[in-house]
Amino acid sequence: MTQPQIKSIEVVTYPDGRMDTCNTSRYTGLSDKTLAMMRCNGNGPKFIKRGRVFYFQSDVDAWMNANGRMTSTAQAKHAAS
Repeated sequence: MTQPQIKSIEVVTYPDGRMDTCNTSRYTGLSDKTLAMMRCNGNGPKFIKRGRVFYFQSDVDAWMNANGRMTSTAQAKHAAS
């Protein structure tokens, strides 16, 4: 039985740590539309809008570490509401 291969996903980050929504989507595993809905609802990672929307990788990492770890699906459902 062979082990499944882990594929690397290329994420482009600007020198100052910014990522556009497409790269943030790849980085988080969330769709562009999900990120847009989270921006509207105020429950996603911090972002800036300078003509286009950008996320700083450090903000996305902090958001994922603070909000991404659950111990049960019930906890995740409560956190989403």
